[in-house]
Amino acid sequence: MIRPARQGDLPTLQDIERAAGEPFRDIGMDMIADDDPPSVHDLAEYQEAGRAWVFTDEHDTPVAYLLVQAVDGCAHVEQVSVRPEFARRGIGRRLIDVAEEWAVRHGLEALTLTTYAEVAWNAPYYERLGFRSLSDHELTAGLREIRDEEKAHGLDAWPRVTMRRSLSAATPASITTP
Repeated sequence: MIRPARQGDLPTLQDIERAAGEPFRDIGMDMIADDDPPSVHDLAEYQEAGRAWVFTDEHDTPVAYLLVQAVDGCAHVEQVSVRPEFARRGIGRRLIDVAEEWAVRHGLEALTLTTYAEVAWNAPYYERLGFRSLSDHELTAGLREIRDEEKAHGLDAWPRVTMRRSLSAATPASITTP
């Protein structure tokens, strides 16, 4: 089930982020695997603003999460993380659908995100979900700022890409409210 994140979920989101980073170690991206997850304070900002969702198991324990923010008229997917043992079940896709639903409700025009260009579960995955890579001249001021922050954090040690997906005419009703 997908539901809005709760305050009590936030430490679990950090655990999800750490677990989701581990597969990067297998492809020589140890720095990414070792990167600290967002702080509980940072996660709380998304949660309190209604911009954080979780996918839960049968015990209502989060196993994946999504963070979004509005950036230059688009819903920017700040983070989608899935515990590796729950990967390849369509959970990430369902969370992206939630981001799209949020974007529609807020009158935004598209989804954007930044990701690794050559990691199979990153850019190639998002291409299958209908995202396309943006050229440098297509980047908005807000997206440029995000990319600059990523560079300052060292994330550009491997090729990164900014992607965009136009919104669908019909958006699934996928969020369960408590």
